[in-house]
Amino acid sequence: MKKFAAIAAIMMMTTAPLFAAEGGFTGPTATTAKTQTQQGGFIDNDANLTTALKVKEMKDDSWVKLRGNITQRLSDDRYTFRDETGTVNVEIDHKRWNGVTVSPQDKVEIQGKVDKEWNDFEIDVKQVTRLNK
Repeated sequence: MKKFAAIAAIMMMTTAPLFAAEGGFTGPTATTAKTQTQQGGFIDNDANLTTALKVKEMKDDSWVKLRGNITQRLSDDRYTFRDETGTVNVEIDHKRWNGVTVSPQDKVEIQGKVDKEWNDFEIDVKQVTRLNK
């Protein structure tokens, strides 16, 4: 009986990602992708809020939070993010959408780390939240 319970528990844990939520970008250059995991947690709405202009001056691996719009899909997991101060490229892995679907008209909040390499930089997004209109 214990073996059966252990096998059942293992099967449930290994098949859970198959039932994860879907989401992503729905703009003109979007493609369909499935989310691998679903995560949650506490969101402090105003802590560490910054802008696309300020991100350019921040150090590598700095944690940032921005509010604006994802306006364009550049490649498989790279997008253009725009706020009132300008634009910045962001990398959003498929698993980071967590069931959220947005279009260029939707206001979002993104959280992640600044990723600077030589003369280029982007935001490695860890969380995408669609804000109420």
